[in-house]
Amino acid sequence: MNIIADTNVLLRAVLGDDAKQSRVARLALSSADQVVLSRHAVCEMVWVLSQSYKLPDEEISKTIRGLLDAENVIVDSGAIEAGLKTMAAGADFADGVIAYEGTWLGGETFVSFDKKAVSVLDKQGHRTRLLA
Repeated sequence: MNIIADTNVLLRAVLGDDAKQSRVARLALSSADQVVLSRHAVCEMVWVLSQSYKLPDEEISKTIRGLLDAENVIVDSGAIEAGLKTMAAGADFADGVIAYEGTWLGGETFVSFDKKAVSVLDKQGHRTRLLA
């Protein structure tokens, strides 16, 4: 079976904070022929891990890479790598994903009120504009 994993399934699988749901989530992920991870689900997962569970970026990155290393996982690796790169540089994971996808869809300039995001993405070679 090919499954599309919701954020709550990913969280239960990686956190192990609910014995029954964690076991069920891990079984669903490991027994699927393919596990499709949407960019949105990964962005939500990163937000929950950082904001609710207060995990450091390094641990979040390791967790995501662990999911990506599974042989049955299908994901837009370019977008996720962009998010990881942006997070490692001190901005939000989602900003990297947004800039990546926006460029892929034909956008030319990342615009934001977020000074850190604009600075980091500018240093990574994106065209950016800080809105005031």
